Amino acid sequence: MVAERRFVVDVNVGRLAKWLRVMGYDAAFPRENGDNELVRIALQEDRVLVTRDSGIAQRRAVRLGQMKVVRIENDDFRSQLKQLVTELKLDLAGGFSRCVRCNQVLQPRLKQDVARRLPPYVFQTHSQFMECPQCCRLYWRGTHWTNMMSELERLRQEDS
Repeated sequence: MVAERRFVVDVNVGRLAKWLRVMGYDAAFPRENGDNELVRIALQEDRVLVTRDSGIAQRRAVRLGQMKVVRIENDDFRSQLKQLVTELKLDLAGGFSRCVRCNQVLQPRLKQDVARRLPPYVFQTHSQFMECPQCCRLYWRGTHWTNMMSELERLRQEDS
């Protein structure tokens, strides 16, 4: 699990929160998403603020070096993700240790403990499961996981 960097993500680049979580990073995506609230969270929780808002980068706390802001430059999601990964030298190992929905650290679960909640095919073909302790969403390394890992691998190869 990746632990060194924590993020707060602005609504204007919200899709990046999910991908940061896929990579194992703690990425807050607050419901109250005004500039003042984002800055407050970044300062109080020592998080990197990820945004497309150029005004936030002009804030005093940023100019004084009290917080880090990554101002995303492009509209295209893949370009946004590549910029973030390159600029911060993020690990693309695909930690898959956080819930992509609510950001909680996933907990391993035994197959027999989650069997009733699994589709029959998943029960027959998978043996390792993780669960979010907050929203109770189950995770396994199926096709969705494979597709996400392929996307990260493409990004890694572009960066090489």
